Amino acid sequence: MHTTTHRIVVLGAGYTGMLAAIRLARRTRKLDVAITLVNPSARFTERLRMHQIAAGQELANHHIPDLLAGTGIDFVWGWATAVDPDARRVHVDGVGDLAYDQLVYALGSTTDTTAVPGVADHAWTLNDPRRAHEFAGELTELAAIGGTVAVCGGGLTGIEAAAEIAESHPGLRVTLVGSAEPGAMMGEKARAYLNTVLDRLGIVRATGLRVTKVLPDAVELADGTRIDADLTLWTSGVRVSPLAAEAGIATDERGLIIVDPTLKSVSHPTIHAIGDAAAVRQAWGQIHGTCQSGLPTAAYAADAIAAELRGKTVRPFRFGYVHQPVSLGRRAAVIQFTNADDTPRRFYLTGWAARTYKEMVSSSPVPSFKMSKRMTASVQLSKGGKATRATA
Repeated sequence: MHTTTHRIVVLGAGYTGMLAAIRLARRTRKLDVAITLVNPSARFTERLRMHQIAAGQELANHHIPDLLAGTGIDFVWGWATAVDPDARRVHVDGVGDLAYDQLVYALGSTTDTTAVPGVADHAWTLNDPRRAHEFAGELTELAAIGGTVAVCGGGLTGIEAAAEIAESHPGLRVTLVGSAEPGAMMGEKARAYLNTVLDRLGIVRATGLRVTKVLPDAVELADGTRIDADLTLWTSGVRVSPLAAEAGIATDERGLIIVDPTLKSVSHPTIHAIGDAAAVRQAWGQIHGTCQSGLPTAAYAADAIAAELRGKTVRPFRFGYVHQPVSLGRRAAVIQFTNADDTPRRFYLTGWAARTYKEMVSSSPVPSFKMSKRMTASVQLSKGGKATRATA
């Protein structure tokens, strides 16, 4: 007698959603499972490399249906605007309701443009590849007349963007603005190398004060200082989709879905949350959103769902950080190796070795997606060792 097909819906086709869907398809290929992947765009966006697009470089254009070819996954192109976790339905604009037995919630984060006045009106972000291309065009015109650019946000994204812009457009005056020193999370020697490269690229640093307002031609700091900027690129702060909180799914103060040790929603166990959408705790603390942690959550969720469907026991998710890889333009990079909780260790790489390492670990995920169609490949560098086995 034929059993009812088990319906799995994956929301979001970023790094984590794509990997989860493709890996699930392989893991459940001998089961009666139907997988649907929902995304508002048919183009796969390489978020880790958006700063390269913004600096004027061209990246390959990957079409999601092409990447899914041969997997049996049904791709739905549209915006998911509501989730009913009790009825187990997702509403997609222009498509209607999709019923599910299990939901993989992979709606990642975007740059927050709401916290500081003027950001939404006067700053550019790296949220959309089309806007990043437009920004690149503006940069080219501005470089011809020797204009000024402010990159706001001293985290890894801001550092990489500032370096990429300065290297690609040496005629521009680039200022990196942040409340903390660039590379503050790194060890002293790695941070010193980072600053040496920023100096070589002519990048001015304005640190120690937060931005309180973005104007059409400047950014204003907490002490009233104005930094001239013909263009402002905003990379500070992130926000997640409000969809989960609006649906009544248990979330933390930032809107991330609170999950148990197997990445299931604590309020609705038919939902797995992965990547930036999940509040994942380990014994050493809470994971912060990076590709380094996101892809392991995607692979784990896919494996866990497949195991449960086969009646197998699922072990808790374990993860530890390994490194902080930072590109500094196309010719330099710095790699800070870390403990499981992302605090710096003594070891680091610079120069050619760091650049090669960075390209290896942060290259396009598309080859991994294609490999995952044929085999179950590991995407996790470390499970954290003793740090994840300690008492929380």
